[in-house]
Amino acid sequence: MKNILKSTSAFGLALAVTIQPVAAQMLTELGDGEGELNIVAWPGYIERGETVPDFDWVTGFEEATGCMVKVKTANTSDEMVALMNEGGFDLVTASGDASLRMIAGNRVQPVNIDLIPSWNEIDDRLKQAPWHYVDDTQYGVPYMWGPNVLMYNTEVFGDAAPESWSVVFEETTLPDGSSNKGRVQAYDGPIHIADAALYLMTHQPELGIETPYELNQEQYDAALDLLRGQRELVGRYWHDAFIQIDDFKNEGMAASGSWPFQVNLLQGDDQPVASTIPVEGATGWADTTMMHVDAANPNCSYMWMEHTLSSNLMSDLSVWFGANPAVLAACTDGRGMQTAEGCTTNGLDDFERISFWQTPVTQCESQGECVPYYRWVSDYIGVIGGR
Repeated sequence: MKNILKSTSAFGLALAVTIQPVAAQMLTELGDGEGELNIVAWPGYIERGETVPDFDWVTGFEEATGCMVKVKTANTSDEMVALMNEGGFDLVTASGDASLRMIAGNRVQPVNIDLIPSWNEIDDRLKQAPWHYVDDTQYGVPYMWGPNVLMYNTEVFGDAAPESWSVVFEETTLPDGSSNKGRVQAYDGPIHIADAALYLMTHQPELGIETPYELNQEQYDAALDLLRGQRELVGRYWHDAFIQIDDFKNEGMAASGSWPFQVNLLQGDDQPVASTIPVEGATGWADTTMMHVDAANPNCSYMWMEHTLSSNLMSDLSVWFGANPAVLAACTDGRGMQTAEGCTTNGLDDFERISFWQTPVTQCESQGECVPYYRWVSDYIGVIGGR
């Protein structure tokens, strides 16, 4: 909640999503590194061996380039937009609900893929994805993607995974004989409205929702009503991955939308958790490394973007975060820890079942007019506040 309120000053960018972005001057030739690199990233995305020694893709980069990496973690896309709006950073690992806002708000610059030798190694499904490819212009380098999974306590659910998101949206008796009330969590970010809309696509098809990010007023109101009911069930709205981990360890949580990152850490700590993608499908994130329009260290930035495409880094990050690499060879070439079976477990074959985060805009493709993101922000604050 605090992060949503703190970041509200940056949300004006959402109003400008339909404005044509102004192209910044791209580098045409790579020069010497500037000696430092400042990155805004999701928790767990940029590791230097401090959490687990085996996971370190920063130290070698610093030694090879002289670019010393500093990372500012952000727990929500809105926090990322706010930080990039403030400036002082070179790169950001942005999800689709942030990337288009930053492009439209001229916070990021086009990327010269000729300066990224490994570009051709990227999964073709991601090269021109609509969350970073705008008006025939590349605004970033794909990094990782994955689903927002349903994480659940196996002591509560036993051997049968929950089949539907209903266990977090509607009051019900769970397999252990107790109600889900107070034992589920929901994401503390306006993009959670899309999770409600995705659920309604299956359970109220008469609403005619085609994509959870393009909602007319009637569809939007239905999603908010579902979330108001969910509020009576939620034990905590989470945005900090490590607080959610603690809640599943110590606070009796039974189920929640989550990231594979939390699932992996909890399982690594021998906690009784598992995850699934229910019958309704899932929302998800496809993250892109993007460069600030005023990046002070563009040469180090290009060096880092190339570095992230090395299959050994992609492989180890895929294992660490429970995500899917932008370079498919990372699943099979044996240069890192990941395997083909591991990528399958992470949802590599579920690409078509995932509704990737995007920024809701007024002028939408599926219908005449949709509710824009700035409304999602204010209304979701109201939902959490009991309005």
